[in-house]
Amino acid sequence: MTLRAHDRTRNRHRSRARGRLMAVTPALALALALAAALPAAAPAHAAPACASGTATAAPVEVARIPDWVESIAVDRRGRMFATAYFSGRVYRIDAPGREPVAITGPVGANGGIVVREDGRLLVGTGNDLLHSVTGDAFPVSELLLVEPDSGEVSTYASGLGGIDGVALAPDGTVYTTTLGGRTIGRVTPDGRVDPAWARVPQPNGIAVSPDGSEVYVVQTTLAPGLYRIPVTDPGHPRRWISTGGTDTLALPDGLTLDALGRPLIATHTAGQIWRAEGSALCTVASGLPLSTQITFGRGEQGFSAGKLYRSGVDGRIQEIR
Repeated sequence: MTLRAHDRTRNRHRSRARGRLMAVTPALALALALAAALPAAAPAHAAPACASGTATAAPVEVARIPDWVESIAVDRRGRMFATAYFSGRVYRIDAPGREPVAITGPVGANGGIVVREDGRLLVGTGNDLLHSVTGDAFPVSELLLVEPDSGEVSTYASGLGGIDGVALAPDGTVYTTTLGGRTIGRVTPDGRVDPAWARVPQPNGIAVSPDGSEVYVVQTTLAPGLYRIPVTDPGHPRRWISTGGTDTLALPDGLTLDALGRPLIATHTAGQIWRAEGSALCTVASGLPLSTQITFGRGEQGFSAGKLYRSGVDGRIQEIR
């Protein structure tokens, strides 16, 4: 399906979707106000500085998108792709300092994005208030397949809850989260969709262990923490790490893994990037309020391997040094 054809199928929904997003705006404004106030409310955090591998310099802005950037991913050519929440577009940034280019039109309230082994993108949709809170009972959201050069869009899978996080396993299985509910969705390489493969409260960021045996999921609110879900036993998620002190208000969001397979977590109100070490969390970087996702670069040019990047509600994409 071409992008034009895909957009036509959504024309009748677009005005209603925009209305829903506008209705959410006051709540988002309140969240932003709280986020601006909370970091200063208590200087001590339950997540101390990591003993090694911490940022030693101020983050550097490498790109900016005029929208809430929900998620970012980098392909083997070192190009970054970003999902814009309000406009519903997918952007490509060819290298740090280059102008972001919208490669799609409005394809929905975008959630997570990952790059497949063949270079094509998987993008979650339905990450708006309505689909998020009703996604457990009415899983109608789509996972889209996007061509990185042409921007051509097609439906990869449907029948999922409102998609916030997206993770890709080594065997090609895709896992998704629905923030306003409890469900973890799964799409197998042969196209089978299970919208409620596992259950975790307020699931947000998601990643798969390097060997594919576990799925890691961030719980964002009420009792924030990190879960491990055995792929062979999804009915029994295991709470791995819980937050404490002021970090119960940190609003952890996106999740990625470092070279050693340790989870890295972006936070909104704490303004920190956390790393899971053993059974505890420590802080890799600070001074990054309203962060939504972190990802590592790939390849030898552009957003290159070994570099860590952060996206945020403010539209800024920064390199964490």
